[in-house]
Amino acid sequence: MTDTVIRQLAPSVWIFSRPFKRFGIVPVGGRSTAISLKSGVWVLASTNLDAPTKARLDEMGTVRYIVAGNTEHNMFLGEFKQAYPQAKLIGNKPLLTKRKDLKFDGAFGADPPDTKYGFEDEIEACYFPETANNEVAYFHKESKTLIQADLLFNLKGSTSSLFSGTVGPYSGLHKKFSRWNSSDHNATKEHVKTVIGWDFDRIIPCHGEVIETEGKEAWKSAYEAFLN
Repeated sequence: MTDTVIRQLAPSVWIFSRPFKRFGIVPVGGRSTAISLKSGVWVLASTNLDAPTKARLDEMGTVRYIVAGNTEHNMFLGEFKQAYPQAKLIGNKPLLTKRKDLKFDGAFGADPPDTKYGFEDEIEACYFPETANNEVAYFHKESKTLIQADLLFNLKGSTSSLFSGTVGPYSGLHKKFSRWNSSDHNATKEHVKTVIGWDFDRIIPCHGEVIETEGKEAWKSAYEAFLN
């Protein structure tokens, strides 16, 4: 028996969604994303590797890359790496200290900015070191999909009542969060514009509902304070 909901969004894109309560109280949910690349499978690992998840990944092909969405989403990196030891484990600079039990094959912020990890022909990345959790945004070119952890939330339903409103990209609360989450607004402005330059339509958040279309407009709304 598993709580994981597995769904295919595009021919090469699968998501793995599970219930999750932040601080054991706030029901924000969690999500991993897997993408079939020419060289193998790329996984943003934010949920546990249960049997249904592993079965789907194995059907997709050979897992070549295991990536972290940010510093906070690190709980399940170890079990993914143990199951797929041949895969490259890519994190960020703070994770090198936070997870000394893991051997990373690359880390945003620690490696030179022009470092290539092997998936760049199909997936681009933008590192936001000035954010509280050192976020990384990823862009899958073929499916026009933006994948990220805590840069953008799309929380609705029972969760929204805890915040007196929807916590989505068009909400005032999210706009305030986007500003608060940055310790360097000039840096965030440049990174936000880098993401806008990508040709995406869909956004897959780790928390909340997938934005199936008009994702770029949602991104611009959430980060409008950095676009003026």
